[in-house]
Amino acid sequence: MGTVTTAISIAAAGVVSSPAGRRRRGGLVAVRCSSAAAGERQALFSRIAPVYDHLNDVLSLGQHRTWKRICVSWSRAKRGDRVLDLCCGSGDLAFLLSQKVGLDGEVMAVDFSRQQLQTAAERQEQRWKLCYKNIKWIEGDALDLPFTDCYFDAVTVGYGLRNVVDKPKAMREIFRVLKPGSRVSILDFNKSSSLFTASLQSWMIDNVVVPLASGYGLAEEYKYLKSSISQYLTGEELEKLAKESGFSVAKHYELGGGLMGNLVATR
Repeated sequence: MGTVTTAISIAAAGVVSSPAGRRRRGGLVAVRCSSAAAGERQALFSRIAPVYDHLNDVLSLGQHRTWKRICVSWSRAKRGDRVLDLCCGSGDLAFLLSQKVGLDGEVMAVDFSRQQLQTAAERQEQRWKLCYKNIKWIEGDALDLPFTDCYFDAVTVGYGLRNVVDKPKAMREIFRVLKPGSRVSILDFNKSSSLFTASLQSWMIDNVVVPLASGYGLAEEYKYLKSSISQYLTGEELEKLAKESGFSVAKHYELGGGLMGNLVATR
């Protein structure tokens, strides 16, 4: 328990044994990003990994935990399910999913940052619960998931879709690996159509988030947050993207006074 695996090392029923877009490095299989932009984002999240959880707690006053519980609840994951936490970061949603599906279920937690996955594995050991044995940490690409079609009973994405270079392709991959009738629940910052909410969000990033991050030498990394939100999709655009990707039903909900949003889509 508490180790980072790769798609190739966990070859089993439903797991593709030799996914494209990966190369060997020192006996391990590393994720090769699909573009220079993706590579830059991979490096960024690797740099912030050591302080990511602490900053999330401080910047959201702990509210991110409530939003993540809502996200997992809306995925409708239940005991015995096989679930995917995509762009899992340091593992918050994966740990919540683990408790939902229990020892009879499985949690595949995928991220392209090996450093984030190492942090998640360390947290798994520090806060050990018996059900956490059902989690596998997998270094992988959201645009090239190493799983067969119709493999998962539920998928969650927490603060990840916004950072994916090709969002339509990522949504099609999520659709592909979900079983018919199953849900994906996607939590992220909300690109609000409200001028007040958008202005408040921008002010908080400039005057709270970046100054606090600068204390850790990460001001430039967190400045990226503002541009990533401005380039993200609105709730209506996310619903449209989901339906264009094949989902039968898609609904976006605002959380945290409109600062956050959660898309729920059913295959």
